[in-house]
Amino acid sequence: MRRIDIDDPEVDMDPGQRLLYRGELFTGEVEERLGGAVVSLETYADGVLHGPNQEWYKDGTLRSEGMARGGRPVGITRDWHPNGTLAAEREFAEDGLTMLSDREWDETGQPTRAWRKDGD
Repeated sequence: MRRIDIDDPEVDMDPGQRLLYRGELFTGEVEERLGGAVVSLETYADGVLHGPNQEWYKDGTLRSEGMARGGRPVGITRDWHPNGTLAAEREFAEDGLTMLSDREWDETGQPTRAWRKDGD
């Protein structure tokens, strides 16, 4: 799969907020680096976020992961605290518009929020 750096001077956005590379809608992976380390990796199709995406803290600890379809989140997305403890887990419907659940934890792993669309 083709991979580009988000900071490449040939990366741009069109008026519809689609990602362009060398003037064309981009399909492939887009990475962002900070001090030589990859801190973000996103997958695009025809200029729109579409596929897996991940972010890392500067030390390499996973910060977030999820899946997008047509620019919207689908399935389960997760965020982690800098210490590696799960911070949040959200579930989205396949339409990418409806959040089905939202759970959050503090840095010690204690639950701080739990919500489900059906009220459970």
